[in-house]
Amino acid sequence: MSVCVSDSLTHPLPRPQPDVIAKRRDFLAAARARRQGTKGMMFRAANATRTIPSAMAFAWALPCSKKVGNAVSRNRAKRRLREVARMILPIHGRTGWDYVLIGRAGETADRPFDDLKTI
Repeated sequence: MSVCVSDSLTHPLPRPQPDVIAKRRDFLAAARARRQGTKGMMFRAANATRTIPSAMAFAWALPCSKKVGNAVSRNRAKRRLREVARMILPIHGRTGWDYVLIGRAGETADRPFDDLKTI
């Protein structure tokens, strides 16, 4: 008798997805706002000038420039930033704010994940 692997796995409940900052003017407003630098990323937060329609009540952007590295490095850095944002922002994020997490060259993709979570 064989056991189906997918039946034995337990999947966590899906988390609601936050809004993405899509308009350039909203991104620039958030990018000029308060900032907090860490070794793994630059974190910026601004009070949103628009209404955020989703249930999450905040929006984010995860830019990584070519300074971070090639496409593989940038995508890895963005995946790590996305997971950090999913873990931290629903708990500590403010309603009606925009957040920008900017990847750093040589740090975001290579830093231990537990160290990356400390903002």
